[in-house]
Amino acid sequence: MAARFQIIALTQAPGSRTAWQLVFWYNVPASRQKFYANPAAKSAWVDATGADNTSLQNGSVFEEVVTYSPDPTGQTVGQIEAGAAALWTARNAAFQASNQWANYGTTFDGTTWVVATVA
Repeated sequence: MAARFQIIALTQAPGSRTAWQLVFWYNVPASRQKFYANPAAKSAWVDATGADNTSLQNGSVFEEVVTYSPDPTGQTVGQIEAGAAALWTARNAAFQASNQWANYGTTFDGTTWVVATVA
């Protein structure tokens, strides 16, 4: 199942726009979901639905909690939201590009290597 949202705002520093705690949800490629699966996973967002938490548990969605600190001088809420969206886009690209399991399951029997690939 795909992530229902990309960004969820959790908290904001009282009286300022300098520190937002955000939840970022990333869709996980099917071949990597087994590595992200965690039956005990639960979203930091208390209003996550059962389906949202199931997606975190089965590894189809990965959650990252980040602190976003935009330049507080003169920015509108719309500019802050655009900055948060740009941050999500950059972090999602890095998440999708990072594959620490690219050769997971590659084996050597003493004579021959058999290369496995997780895309």
